[in-house]
Amino acid sequence: MSRLDTKKVLVEDLNKIAQEAFSVIAVDYRGTNVPGLTQLRKEAKSQSVQLKVIKNTLAKRALENTKFDSLNEILTGPTLLAFSMNDFQSAAKLVKDFAAKEESFEVKGLSIGEGFLEPNELKALASLPSKEEAISMLLGLIQAPLNKLAGTLNEVPSQLVRTVNAVSQTKS
Repeated sequence: MSRLDTKKVLVEDLNKIAQEAFSVIAVDYRGTNVPGLTQLRKEAKSQSVQLKVIKNTLAKRALENTKFDSLNEILTGPTLLAFSMNDFQSAAKLVKDFAAKEESFEVKGLSIGEGFLEPNELKALASLPSKEEAISMLLGLIQAPLNKLAGTLNEVPSQLVRTVNAVSQTKS
């Protein structure tokens, strides 16, 4: 396979990942040690986050005509792309946690669709609940009034029993 064919395959693979991803984060990884990056890759695999390091010119071609083409402007220097494959915030949480441990790991920008988001918006995206967490929070809100009503309805017979018990105690 020639070098040109290899590059075409890389671009196609990255384009396919970009088409399927919910969000992407571009990070300058200069100064990050290899054991740290290896640990990051292990964590990424378990969280359905795809990490890619590819030449910027190839990355720009791969992101062309995708929802993430707004990142093309910041693809300069060593860049690691973190694609979140299951939800919007998996990559954001992973990168935020790793950047807290590794000072040289600097976020260049991120995108959750058509627009470009500044690096300072990473924290907000990472703090969003996952889909499952949001559903459980909503169910808890829906269920709370029903639980209160059930408790109130159960209290009436219980109070009657306590009153009868108290009356029988005073008569004996």
